[in-house]
Amino acid sequence: MSLRDGSSVPGAVRHTHPVFIIELTYTADLTEIDAHMGAHMTFLRRHYDAGRFVVSGRKIPREGGIIVATGNDRAEIEALVREDPFHHHGLADFRIIEFRASQCATDLPERLNESRSQKL
Repeated sequence: MSLRDGSSVPGAVRHTHPVFIIELTYTADLTEIDAHMGAHMTFLRRHYDAGRFVVSGRKIPREGGIIVATGNDRAEIEALVREDPFHHHGLADFRIIEFRASQCATDLPERLNESRSQKL
């Protein structure tokens, strides 16, 4: 993206795939969630390795989680969600929000690590 003077906007994103917020809300007690957490983590790692997941984590309070993902379209993300063990075992409701990213922090990993270290 460029400004009227021809300079570019730091962190501007061009022609990206859609981005998706996947919100999980637990429908089972945490004992059941924890029993399937290993399989859920394997699911997450597989999609990080495939380049689909950008960032994820638990909601606070611990009532679910958030996954930021990229994909070609909503149908692809819906199919991916159906692979999650939490979905397969009926342990969570899933909400998918699609958006087109127009800006992004160029130092996202550093910001996440900085925020984490400031809270410790």
